Amino acid sequence: MTKEELFEKNKALLTKYLPEKSVDTICDWIFEYDFKLIIKGDRKSKWGDFKVNEAKRNYPIITINKTLNKYAFLITLVHEIAHCKTYKEYANKVESHGNEWKKNFQLLMQEFLNTDVFPIDLLYVLRQHMKNPAASATADVQLYKALMHYDETPNTYVLLECLNDGDKFIYNNEIFQRLKLVRKRIECVHIKTQKKYLFSPIVEVEWVE
Repeated sequence: MTKEELFEKNKALLTKYLPEKSVDTICDWIFEYDFKLIIKGDRKSKWGDFKVNEAKRNYPIITINKTLNKYAFLITLVHEIAHCKTYKEYANKVESHGNEWKKNFQLLMQEFLNTDVFPIDLLYVLRQHMKNPAASATADVQLYKALMHYDETPNTYVLLECLNDGDKFIYNNEIFQRLKLVRKRIECVHIKTQKKYLFSPIVEVEWVE
């Protein structure tokens, strides 16, 4: 298969997942940064990841959840491409989400920070996020909430921060009870074991009425 044929094949696939005006650039980057992209099923613990296949000369592999809306998919993919770019420049000699990665993420995202790619309300929040990008979009409460508005399928889950102290919820098939806010985390107790845990306020849980 020629490079042109592979480009068109990638474009046909990614058009399903990305904002239209971002597809060509992403397809170009697949060749430029030479990585394998795998689109996977829903993973509650993460939206995407980057790794290298040591058995194949440390070939870069990026995986992204297919259930993400197109804006979350793009942000997550560029986040992981920034990891790929940083790895090619520094190997494992720098921190995973250190300054080198942040600079590469900011540089790559600059290509898409316009209203041709993102709606204006989301663009405003995203620009704020990119001033000092966190390790994941879910770690930024405002960005996470803004992205949720563009989910195409109904979400039967709620954010933990939306529950009241004393409310019970299901997380990973286990029942917990919300106790109190502790700084930026929410203290909860596992009903069965009575062990206490600190949760992110934006973790998605199923409310037990």
